[in-house]
Amino acid sequence: MDLRTSYLGLQLRSPLVAGASPLSDDIDNIKHLEDAGASAVVFYSLFEEQLTNDQFELHYATTENTYASAEALTYFPDYDNYRVGPDGYLDKIRKAKESVNIPIIASLNGSTKGGWTEFAKMMESAGADAIELNNYSLNTDYSISPVDIENNYIEILKAVKSVVNIPVSVKLSPYFTNLASVAKSYETAGANGLVLFNRFYQPDIDLETLEIVPKVFLSNSSDIRLPLTWIGILKNRVKLDLAASTGIHTAEDVLKMMMVGANVTLLVSALLRNGIDYLKTIEQDLVEWMERKEYMSIKQMQGSMSQQNISDPSAFERAQYMKAVSSYQFLNKK
Repeated sequence: MDLRTSYLGLQLRSPLVAGASPLSDDIDNIKHLEDAGASAVVFYSLFEEQLTNDQFELHYATTENTYASAEALTYFPDYDNYRVGPDGYLDKIRKAKESVNIPIIASLNGSTKGGWTEFAKMMESAGADAIELNNYSLNTDYSISPVDIENNYIEILKAVKSVVNIPVSVKLSPYFTNLASVAKSYETAGANGLVLFNRFYQPDIDLETLEIVPKVFLSNSSDIRLPLTWIGILKNRVKLDLAASTGIHTAEDVLKMMMVGANVTLLVSALLRNGIDYLKTIEQDLVEWMERKEYMSIKQMQGSMSQQNISDPSAFERAQYMKAVSSYQFLNKK
């Protein structure tokens, strides 16, 4: 069975890619992911703000008591011995490239144009095969227009593309007024692919302490609906590779994403919930389904059920809303 696909110019053995998660923080995990069948690994995101905060904290720790005693200036080891900045992240890219044969895709979340470009160059130098720009930004300033926000994202992409030679994808939020237009703008600006979609952090309330608390909710298979819709709409309308992210938990989820036109599927919650070896189960189920339905390859099915290739293109759009509502009401009457 031929499971091969391509993504960002990379030839992959299957569409099963380990998405950005804490699993990539450990080299042994990355080796395990390769052994279990992952065709590539997206590293966890490098956040510019985190690096800046680390540097500020080190500066404070090494200067707070500078004049407290004559020995204060020699209390700490040489500054260069401290692992501040992106060094740890870059070392892991290098070690991963030495340890596995599958592509390593770095993930970057910057807050300034200079930060994006500086760290992108470092990632390329460390050996990353591609870079995923993670546009995680919750804009709450009502004085900034949506157009300005979108233009800023495009300028960041252009800046990164101007300093690296490896492929660059953009991990998008679904919260745009006209996502199709935004996708086209990224294509024009030089993106090699899109990751659909980013899952935003959403806080919760602890009713005992009456505090806002961080909480992570893992996805489930029902969450594939949104990326499935937009990948199906964008397939062949933009010349970009498309990665499906969010809700990929079973072989059925992978198959659906392939049929609407995804190049790869990014698995995170499924691996965090079931363990890395669960990749083997997904691949086995994938092969069994393809054999049963007489598919010879992944490429044979890719895009076969995109909006442009089905008999009723309105199935992806508003025209189906009333049908969905009516069918739900009908089921409830039984």
